[in-house]
Formats: sequence, structure tokens, C-alpha cells
Amino acid sequence: MNRLRSLIAEDEPLLAAGLRADLAAVWPELDTTALAGDGLGAVAQALALRPQVCFFDIRMPGCSGLEAAHALAEDWPDGADAANFPLLVFITAYDAYALQAFEAHAVDYLVKPVDRTRLAACVLRLKNRLAAQTGAADSVQQAVAQLRSLLGAAPGAAAVAAAPRLEVIQAQVGSLVHLVPVDEVVYFEAADKYVRVITAQQEHLIRISLRELLPQLDPAQFWQVHRGTVVQARAIATARREESGKVTLSLRGRPEKLTASRLYAHLFKGM
Repeated sequence: MNRLRSLIAEDEPLLAAGLRADLAAVWPELDTTALAGDGLGAVAQALALRPQVCFFDIRMPGCSGLEAAHALAEDWPDGADAANFPLLVFITAYDAYALQAFEAHAVDYLVKPVDRTRLAACVLRLKNRLAAQTGAADSVQQAVAQLRSLLGAAPGAAAVAAAPRLEVIQAQVGSLVHLVPVDEVVYFEAADKYVRVITAQQEHLIRISLRELLPQLDPAQFWQVHRGTVVQARAIATARREESGKVTLSLRGRPEKLTASRLYAHLFKGM
């Protein structure tokens, strides 16, 4: 039988080394050699190594632990591998109020500095989950449901909704500024440090991240369907659910098709 593998994503080397040593003591059967110092690196390693358990620090450079888990759920392979999505444990320094949100959604968490007794209890739960998960083809769907709840319950989520709504996009090309009414945008797509603004006839590039842009959009009008894609709901003509749990979207006024990831597939249900 192959040895169980874990991935520790923690940007503070001393804390990462301490967690690795404590895990070796309370769970000697677990391989704890995989370490990542940032969220994007953690996603890349997890996709390559396919660990059974991931320990994600909430606050890491590049992207947070929740964002890394989000990306991992979207990029995890379909088919047989979907049954092997890793169990996620978040490491956090949040206060008691925020911890209640994590606890309520059945994803385990550890508080810094990690207490070995608490870690041993976490390990026992993980072992039980792994035993119950054997042969469960919907493990990735269970993780997606938990992540969806956590993304809504994360501290700061409510404050985002209070941002002023954007009505016009100002896209500059050289000395010329194009004023694009937000209502005319079919979808927005992340492109490194920029966002592509796609209308029925044109495409523009604006220097802003999708994370910064999203709070300025009306969530009833613009639906996030992937971590890098936001679509105007009125521009979606059809939504086809695939066996993988993802959804393929056809658009009005554009020939390309978009993919809604598992995390956002719940948006598309018949009335």
C-alpha cells in the first residue's frame, strides 16, 4: 500500500518545520516531505503530487489558503481522480468569531501556534474521514460544497458587498480612453495583472485585478463562474452540465463557450 502523502503550505519556515515535526510524531505513517511557501506553489505541488491531506495557511503571499483551495478544486482532474481530492485543513490566526464560521462548515482548522494535542485530535478526524472516503466518488463534490460555504463565511465577505457599483469601464489605449458601459460587457476575464473586458463587438484591457473589480460589480447582474471569469447573467444563453460537475456556457453575441467550475455550478438550476 502506498504511503499517505501530505502537503504543508506555510510561508513562515519555522512554523512549517514545527508542524512537520509534530505531524511526524502524531502520525508517523504520513509522508510530510512536501512543503510550499505560497498559495500558487501549493496548488502546483498538490496537482503534481496528489496528496491525501493539505494543510493550508490562511494568509500566504500570492493568494490566501482559501483562494489556493479554490484554485485546487477548479483545477483538480476529472474522472477517476475526482474521488481522490485531498482533505483540507486550514491553519489560521483568526479570532474566535471567525473560527466559528470555519467550524460550522466541517472543514478542520488549526490555530497558530499549533498545539500538539489539538493536532492529534485533528489527525484522528482526518484518519476517520479518509477511512470513510474510500471509494467515495463524490469526495471532490463534498469538498467543493464546503469551500463554497467557507468562501461566503470568510471574514470580510460581507464588507465587500458594500463597495460602490461601477457603471462605466474606462479602458485606455495610448492617449485614447474608451468609455464602455458596464451593461454592455458580456464577460470579464482575468489576464495576469489585467482584466479583459469583452463586449459583443470589442475587447478591451484594463489594468486592475479581477479581485479588485469584482466588489464593484452588481452580483445579481454579474456572476462569477470561475476564479478568473465573471459573466453577465443576461448574456448566458444556455448552460450544459457535464459529468465532471462543471458547466459549459453558451453566450449571446459571442461565439466562444465558457466553463463554470464545480464551485459555481450550483448557480445553474432549472426553475
